Amino acid sequence: MSYPPYGPRELGRTGVTVPPLGLGCAPLGNLYRAVSEERARDVVRTAFATGAAYFDTAPHYGLGLSEERLGRALRGRDRAAYTLSTKVGRRLRPLAPGETVDGQGFVDTPARARVRDLTRDGIRATLDASLARLGVDAVDIVYLHDVEHHLPEVYATGFPALAELRDQQRVRAIGFGMNRSDVLARLVADLDVDVVLCAGRWTLLERTAFDDLLPVCARRGTSVIVGGVYNSGLLADPSPGAPYDYAPAPRALLRRARRLAAVCAEFDVPLKAAALRFPFGHPAVAAVVVGAATPEEAGQNAELFTRDIPDALWHTLVERGLLAPDLPLPLTAPGA
Repeated sequence: MSYPPYGPRELGRTGVTVPPLGLGCAPLGNLYRAVSEERARDVVRTAFATGAAYFDTAPHYGLGLSEERLGRALRGRDRAAYTLSTKVGRRLRPLAPGETVDGQGFVDTPARARVRDLTRDGIRATLDASLARLGVDAVDIVYLHDVEHHLPEVYATGFPALAELRDQQRVRAIGFGMNRSDVLARLVADLDVDVVLCAGRWTLLERTAFDDLLPVCARRGTSVIVGGVYNSGLLADPSPGAPYDYAPAPRALLRRARRLAAVCAEFDVPLKAAALRFPFGHPAVAAVVVGAATPEEAGQNAELFTRDIPDALWHTLVERGLLAPDLPLPLTAPGA
């Protein structure tokens, strides 16, 4: 499947390439609802069939369940046929007898607990455990995960440990994954970061990353993977009660999302298709990753991503005050 007008892009200067649409694998770890083993496998198969063969996972997702299921679904595949990323910063350990933990949104998870660990040995042990669950010798990208409240440890041991793994060629690209674009901007400015995964801050509703993160990435040659393009669901279905940033959407944002949907409808473009395409207006963006709990969802995301979107839609959104005039637009005819 083609992704006009976008093809695979290199992350920084690493030689790692990603297709423009990737699969976020949190749902494979039973995020909010249980997913069967068969359904998880079919989601991965659909991603391959549609060309979305970049898979992003983490130990945090289902306390290792996402990695385990993804590993089983990838078994037997040509390792060169897909790009794989996971995360470090949370080490997993077995539960003690009688111990319970907060699933943090994940249900029916293995009997494990998360432990924040940004030490050199902890980073290496976390990655080794992920490789074992995934059943691979190496991943292409490793992100430090949700470390915005642990920056002293990041600078002292966490990032140096990742840089060492990159120097040893155990991993090809390294970076950070979180939804705080201001913190990501600081880290990219200070450190030799290949790629960041920024969730929810560069969307049809959110320009935060445009103001702080994206200029630094463009200057430093750091690639950006965009997650959370639907802003937790508001841009997927802007109905009353829709979530935004994991909480009920404020009324003003709900009204704006509904106005965005109405303009998209004038051009016969689903709001979700516009949300998927919008981040590519900025040249630092290499890909978007979107979760799917069913093969139908994965197939729909791919179909939406390939929709023709006329440049007139983007210009109309600017004219009606729904996009700021200084924002870069994903035009098919740049300069038009």
